[in-house]
Amino acid sequence: MTTAYIERYFQEVMTITRKLDLESIDHMIDTLVDIRNNNGRLFFLGVGGGAGNATHAVNDFRKIAGIESYSPTDNVSELTARINDEGWESAYAKWLKGSRLNSHDGVFVFSVGGGNTAENISVNLVCALKYAHQIRARVLGIVGRDGGYTAQIADACVIIPVANPETITPHTEAFQGIIWHLIVSHPKLRHSEMKWESINNDGK
Repeated sequence: MTTAYIERYFQEVMTITRKLDLESIDHMIDTLVDIRNNNGRLFFLGVGGGAGNATHAVNDFRKIAGIESYSPTDNVSELTARINDEGWESAYAKWLKGSRLNSHDGVFVFSVGGGNTAENISVNLVCALKYAHQIRARVLGIVGRDGGYTAQIADACVIIPVANPETITPHTEAFQGIIWHLIVSHPKLRHSEMKWESINNDGK
């Protein structure tokens, strides 16, 4: 039983890999290159696992791709103060406003559903994206299911295909990591060598 689940899970990984829209990834890379060339910043937004991915991505985009990057969930004091004083739904939007988001910048979303006001899911992401759209900042996302609000308004969006309705969340969050690592290591965006790739096979 356990082995069967493991085999099925990895079969789903291979199915998703085959179904990924490579052109959408390529378009995302070009959009990010344009943001960097215009001295724009990236603001990563996520909730739950997406928030954890946002923190990791901030590091990679700053260190490897050379793009100034931030995430609201990296400052728990400010985030919780905004939630307490202004409400959860507007917390990310107000943070973007406080960060002086502008038309040269990008807002990058990691989400399973992409935000859905009608279903009251990740409404804070929807509010933040509406503000970004109003400012004319670029909107990017790596999302699951049908992409939700993120996919509707994004300038560049990668939707992780559904291989099994019972494992949408783990696959989406895992592939977010795969894709952003692909992006920062792509020759068009890689600004600095990564540590282990810069070390010779003999350890020197």
